[in-house]
Amino acid sequence: MIREGPFIRREVKRLLDARHIATRSGLPRLAAKLLRGEAVTVAYLGGSITEGAGASRQDETSWRALTGQYLAQRYPHSSFTFINAGVGGTNSTFGAHRLHSHVLSQGEIDLLFVEFSVNDGEDREESIRGMEGIVRQCRRQSPWTELCFVYTAADKNLSDTLPFNIAVHEEVAAYYQIASVNLAGGVQDRIHAGMVTWEALAPDRVHPNDEGYALYASYLKAFLEQEVRLSGVGAAAEPDPSELRLAPPLDDRNYEHSMMADCGAAVASSGFTLQELGKDEPLMNWRYGLAHLAAKGEEGEQLSFAVGGRRAGVVLLHGPDSGILEYSLDQGQSFTVVDVFDEWCVLAYRPILVLFPFQSERAIQQVVIRCTGSKDERSKGTGIRVLKLMSS
Repeated sequence: MIREGPFIRREVKRLLDARHIATRSGLPRLAAKLLRGEAVTVAYLGGSITEGAGASRQDETSWRALTGQYLAQRYPHSSFTFINAGVGGTNSTFGAHRLHSHVLSQGEIDLLFVEFSVNDGEDREESIRGMEGIVRQCRRQSPWTELCFVYTAADKNLSDTLPFNIAVHEEVAAYYQIASVNLAGGVQDRIHAGMVTWEALAPDRVHPNDEGYALYASYLKAFLEQEVRLSGVGAAAEPDPSELRLAPPLDDRNYEHSMMADCGAAVASSGFTLQELGKDEPLMNWRYGLAHLAAKGEEGEQLSFAVGGRRAGVVLLHGPDSGILEYSLDQGQSFTVVDVFDEWCVLAYRPILVLFPFQSERAIQQVVIRCTGSKDERSKGTGIRVLKLMSS
């Protein structure tokens, strides 16, 4: 039996103060499908905390896994599909670009959890572009998908006032009436009450252990139970077409039209060949296909492609032997150097998103990427590997 409403509200208050939950338009369609015992698909888009880094078993003890287990056990008459679209070290900009490939292309999505408040940086405009791009893509491509923003904890998200990254995401959530759950706020309350320390829940102060993930999941379980109860029993009303019209954007350079594409036949290259990463080569933060275009990194090796939109880019598969590249947006008339080698590249290959400058209008952009034959002093080589093409 579903608990009575007042009890649910008290339980949520006990687990997570109501000020950390914003229901807004809620999850009425999801609630109706659960109560009718219909098939439901839930997707999780985020970074390493969504993947489950720090959990003893990511697909069993992370907040993502525990939330899925709760839904399956609580609503046994529904069948569930869960999509793990967490990619460690990625922000909402990358999330918007890979949303279609990793989530929306999988079919009808009933609920999309979005978690990027830890990985988004201090650039307010870029965070809005990413989060707004995710919402607007969903509203345009899958208008019946209901969303919930999830704000996880890290040192920068634990404060007595609303932390910057969470406040920026809340701007988008409020504007589009998206539900949100501030897990970091709940953690902060428990720390203040002397019930726990952040180090006990997340030894590295970012990625929870099993105890930390169980706490996150308890908050989300209470939130979901509340949303189902408050939505009531009955068929979900079909959306009013007027309500599905997108409001004017907060930022007209948001990533609503962003896409991620394979390096296919449309790429012209000299010195780049299609390769796969070797089984013995270290890899982090990627669970998807590894086919990519690779060059040794000698001066003069280059590739070119054309994409439509206001912003073009690539995803590099950067690692221990990666070098420095340069790019041109005017068919090779002038080049700009890009060096994204960092301390993580020393350890393993991982996807790194490189976006080129915005153009004034949406148009076809001709991109040339060229090896420079140079490298960071920590790198073992000058190679360049291009994993994906990006446009927005």
